[in-house]
Amino acid sequence: MVLERWPAMTATQPDALPSQLLDAIDHVGVAVADLEEAIDFYARTLGLQCVHREVNEDQGVREAMLALAGSGAGGTQLQLLAPLTPDSAIARFLDRSGPGVQQVAYRVRDVEQVAQVLRDRGLRVLYDTPRPGTYGSRVNFVHPKDVGGVLVELVEPATVDP
Repeated sequence: MVLERWPAMTATQPDALPSQLLDAIDHVGVAVADLEEAIDFYARTLGLQCVHREVNEDQGVREAMLALAGSGAGGTQLQLLAPLTPDSAIARFLDRSGPGVQQVAYRVRDVEQVAQVLRDRGLRVLYDTPRPGTYGSRVNFVHPKDVGGVLVELVEPATVDP
């Protein structure tokens, strides 16, 4: 890793985010060309179970969320992302890099607040306002060039009325 790629921190900025900004690793996103083939592979080889599927037209993907058997909905999941169109971001990623890890997503309580803190710390956040994500969440992304080459997704889960 080239340390010069990390943004410089000023004396007034803490070295790490306060723990209250990031709650957990929500999921790891993996770009795949064929969603059904990938779901089958992860089920056969690792025993992961498909717990959710959806189409996100805004991001141009068909997706599936996979989890360890018995882990429940609140645990870290594997997100498989297949392109809806040849010009989607996932299609471009596959063309450039091939299948593989495309992002690491962190669960946050307030995606707008965390995005602003990161902007204030000199990071580029991709969207001015959050966009719709999986399970009705709100999401934003941090530019990979600002975080060591990894696309970081910020995920604010949808609130569920009790």
